[in-house]
Amino acid sequence: MRRKLISCEIFYREMCAAVARSLHTVDVNFLPKGLHDIGQERMLVRIQHAIDEVTDSRYEAVLLGYGLCNRGIEGLVARACPVVIPRAHDCITLFLGSRQRYDAYFASHPGTYFLSAGWLERDEVHPDLKDISIAHRMGMDISYDQMVERYGQENAQYLHDILGDTLRNYTRFAFVRTGTGYNGMFEQQARVKSEAHRLPLEVIEGDSTLIERLINGPWDPETFLIVPPGHRVKVDLDDGIITAEK
Repeated sequence: MRRKLISCEIFYREMCAAVARSLHTVDVNFLPKGLHDIGQERMLVRIQHAIDEVTDSRYEAVLLGYGLCNRGIEGLVARACPVVIPRAHDCITLFLGSRQRYDAYFASHPGTYFLSAGWLERDEVHPDLKDISIAHRMGMDISYDQMVERYGQENAQYLHDILGDTLRNYTRFAFVRTGTGYNGMFEQQARVKSEAHRLPLEVIEGDSTLIERLINGPWDPETFLIVPPGHRVKVDLDDGIITAEK
């Protein structure tokens, strides 16, 4: 079977490892990290464009390496072939292997900022996204000195304190070790980051089950949404997270 994978580059190492082990022929298209930072409408346009480009009749399905991600896939339309999407709120669910494990960890460890190899090595804003990011449009990506020049000392200090500290609502870091190599290097980067922000760091083991099943199947309806051609993704306010409508 031939399949097309469209994924956030945050999963580059994990998805490539799963594809390398797969019996299926999987062609891959990685989109830049940070699409959820440009707003729901712009993110949807980028992913929809990637799906619209899949016109080869040899493909059995399009596999989407995204969660709901700030509703960035809401309204996505399946075109020539079905689109398979994990029922996940965000990428951390895929790193941890299941919604159940993510929900349990989130409930017992509120205020956690998650890190992975992909988050650390692809932390910079992609050049194509910088000028249209929400942070840029709100003036949040300029230096403190630039804020002073633009808004004055008092206003600059306020904006820097309120908008500049993106981690102010977090109490801890968690590095997800996914076992795709070089975890020691990335784990050390996570420790440096946690020390710089004076927040504790926990290292937890990832689980590739959900990523492996996205690539290989089976796509059971409780874990994956299969969007038939001519249908679109709709947010499901119940436990399903997402559903499909004609």
